Amino acid sequence: MGFQKQGLMWLTGLLFLNILVLSMADDHHYEFFLQESQITKLCSTKNILTVNGSFPGPEIRVRRGDTVFVNVHNQANSSVSITWEGIEDSNNGSNQLIQPGRNFTYQIELDDEIGTLWWHATNAWASTTVHGAFVVLPAANEDYPFPAPDSDQTIIIGEWFRQELTEANQTMAAAQPDAYTINGHPGETNGCGNETTFEYQVDYQGLYIVRIINAVNETMEFGVASHSLTIIGQRGAYSRRSFTNSLTLAPHQVIDVLFCANQNVGHYYITARPSSDTTRSTTGILRYTTTST
Repeated sequence: MGFQKQGLMWLTGLLFLNILVLSMADDHHYEFFLQESQITKLCSTKNILTVNGSFPGPEIRVRRGDTVFVNVHNQANSSVSITWEGIEDSNNGSNQLIQPGRNFTYQIELDDEIGTLWWHATNAWASTTVHGAFVVLPAANEDYPFPAPDSDQTIIIGEWFRQELTEANQTMAAAQPDAYTINGHPGETNGCGNETTFEYQVDYQGLYIVRIINAVNETMEFGVASHSLTIIGQRGAYSRRSFTNSLTLAPHQVIDVLFCANQNVGHYYITARPSSDTTRSTTGILRYTTTST
């Protein structure tokens, strides 16, 4: 009898918490303009499909239990639809194909999702450049189940093709890319003197959440030189904490980690490379901004 009473109290408390979260939920509205943009990488310029002119596309950042409306305007020459990875239910229009010159508003009602998700074009050739992060923070009255971070950083591992990707040559998206990217930057390992490199600035002894999205169609290895990572979440949910010096991310996998900037002040390489060919990689730089005492 006592066990049943405790169980009823636990269920009542859980129901109350969910009602409280939903009562504090907000609506968020985003405008996505799918358009062709000229982007320069690997010492050459080409047209690519982008959302709001950026590669990767804009980040959606909301809280658990919120409702998100994303109005997608297709200003490109091909039909497109958007996939919302990791969102299980209440995704109005998940299979909607948006014709050129038209728009459609996706309605996404979040429930228990927490952490990092992502979105991308359904077409394989378009998803190479049309993608972005979908970050779900704790509700306003919720705490993290681990030490609160000072801030967080999203890292999207992508790929770049010198040849233009179009609906006509969509098989290119499954071929070997000419370079890999970190947040759109190929880094200094690709032989182009004017190429940009991703930099992540941290404070000594700072604690950070790093949200890593593998937007590449192959398994990728990720790591930060001389630093360890604590896995805290995957696929829009918290996970049992585990410690590692590097990550192996399957195609389209997302992993959230805790990262402590506790090494000697300086700068360190951030590396992403395909597991099938470790000689081909992209690098970024982790840079400490303060001195130790």
